Amino acid sequence: MCSPYRLRLSALRAFAAYLLAFDAVDQASPLQAILGIPRKRWERPLVGFLSEAEIKAVLEAPSPACWTGRRNRLLFQLLYNTGARVSEITHLRVADVTQDQSRTIRFTGKGRKQRILPISKATRRLLQAWIKENGLKPEQPLLPNRFGQALARSGVAQQLQAAMTAAIPSCPSLGKRKISPHQIRHSTALHMLQRGVRLEVIALWLGHEKIDTTHHYLELDLAMKEKALQLLHLPKTKNPRFQAPDELLDFLERF
Repeated sequence: MCSPYRLRLSALRAFAAYLLAFDAVDQASPLQAILGIPRKRWERPLVGFLSEAEIKAVLEAPSPACWTGRRNRLLFQLLYNTGARVSEITHLRVADVTQDQSRTIRFTGKGRKQRILPISKATRRLLQAWIKENGLKPEQPLLPNRFGQALARSGVAQQLQAAMTAAIPSCPSLGKRKISPHQIRHSTALHMLQRGVRLEVIALWLGHEKIDTTHHYLELDLAMKEKALQLLHLPKTKNPRFQAPDELLDFLERF
């Protein structure tokens, strides 16, 4: 969570940059001084993620025999398939997924920016069956709660926790994990990186404005680091045995 100092400084910097961009002031030096205030240093923890085996267990945990289970299967499948933010998933309308015979999905992200992503055949089958089962109209929420309203962020987190608990018998490592819905997004990015997808493509997929944000996933993949270490050929060096010169030996023998 951001400290009050960081929030105030961010607000001041944003306002100063706005004034400079639109030439709203005559004297720019005070604004440049504001932009020059150093940011407070803070530790950035590594983001959490699930392995592919753990993701598979979570996706299969909801029961297809009940309405809630079928909805949750589609919910988690969409989260992992698209790597979307939780808010993007919960704000989906049926009209966002019915174009192109449900081959693509349209998201409205930060700053109302839109992006269109393809979805897999497995996700498409779940999606089409869900819409048909519930007779959903284009303007209705794609993933409603039991009252017909769009799922809240807290509701998604609650359903994910229940799915993780149900998946522990088939994947015991989940019992030691505490994962939020946003970390499914991190898992998608890391798994794409491990499969050889380029960083700039992952950045576009996730809707990152700056590729520097996507670079953080490089810090997570220990396997890639070990592979890089294997490619690093260290120079072969010899450690010769020390041979004391005669002058040193003579000096030592005097004492």
